[in-house]
Amino acid sequence: MQHADPVPELDPRFSSSDAAVTEWSEARRELEEAEVFWLSTVRPGGGPQVTPLIALWLEEALYFCTGPTERKAKNLEHNTNCVVTTGSNALNEGLDLMLEGRAERVTDDDQLRRIADGYESKYGPDWHFDVRDGAFQGDGGEALVFGIAPTTGFGFRKGAYGQTRWRFRR
Repeated sequence: MQHADPVPELDPRFSSSDAAVTEWSEARRELEEAEVFWLSTVRPGGGPQVTPLIALWLEEALYFCTGPTERKAKNLEHNTNCVVTTGSNALNEGLDLMLEGRAERVTDDDQLRRIADGYESKYGPDWHFDVRDGAFQGDGGEALVFGIAPTTGFGFRKGAYGQTRWRFRR
């Protein structure tokens, strides 16, 4: 299903006077090329948990995998709300991205194969997964796959500081 690109909105309160809006096409390219992401989830008791991971931007969603007993999987059992970030830790250059949404478990084997192929294409043969019984199967055992179709996104441009917001229609 094809979704229309979200309309970017520059927030002048958090932007330099010479800042320009960041188009979604640029943010999408950054998501496709980023290697490391940070996932923020909510623990069952309400506290935050943040963890680095690798992920794949595909078909207008961000996909990641985790073992069924890992903290992020347990958190998502109780609360699917999450935030994913990626970007640069440099102060005066780059684009940081933040996506808000709900993580939904992917169990369709055809979709999982597309995601598995994307992982291997992006990260190399060390990240090969077989697909069986609605999950990834690899050297480390079973991995659950989650997809986040963002509801809101933010781009934080550095240098000429600019904050762009994107609202997604689902």
